[in-house]
Amino acid sequence: MPATAPAANPEPGRDCDLCPRLVAYRKENRIRNPDWWNGPAPSFGDDQARLLVLGLAPGRTGANRTGRPFTGDHAGVMLFETLLKTGFARGRYDARPDDGLSLVDCMISNAVRCAPPGNRPETSEEAACRPFLLARLAALPRLEVVVTLGDVARRNLLKALGLPASAGVSGHGAEFTAGPYRVLNSYHCSRLNTNTGRLTPAMFEDIFRHARTLLDG
Repeated sequence: MPATAPAANPEPGRDCDLCPRLVAYRKENRIRNPDWWNGPAPSFGDDQARLLVLGLAPGRTGANRTGRPFTGDHAGVMLFETLLKTGFARGRYDARPDDGLSLVDCMISNAVRCAPPGNRPETSEEAACRPFLLARLAALPRLEVVVTLGDVARRNLLKALGLPASAGVSGHGAEFTAGPYRVLNSYHCSRLNTNTGRLTPAMFEDIFRHARTLLDG
């Protein structure tokens, strides 16, 4: 059984107040940048998706600014280009929520929905947001495969399913079953990983091509 109960809604309210540190950071950002989204970043994609891409948390100048996961920061360029190449997206990614891009059989979400200071959520904040992750999983009736971007996202998925972190191996390309889902773990498509060559476009594309194989045979 899951360690936590799912939230009543898979998306937190715009002024969710569960995490005091994140609320304070949100208020700071609203003062400095009142035209930004500055709230929990809602999941984006197909409600009938068989693939869920799970990140850790919104970036301050990415989803916290634009209101769409991975939109407007460096990580989004590689992610959306890869989804377009592998048939999980259509249209054109132009780093704006109104660019017309749509996801196909895919949804993107984050384990923590609000931007954390320094891009580092605390474990208590991960736990507070976990009911929303569990509700998001439950709201995807056709979900089969989850791609976790980084080991923190992988651990949060396992904890949401009531499993220990040891239930799924870590590292890029790791593959395992967790509950009813097949999980593929990837290095996060952050600037740190891509600029150092730890994650290349080919390595990232391989993850999603394998996800396509698992889904379509």
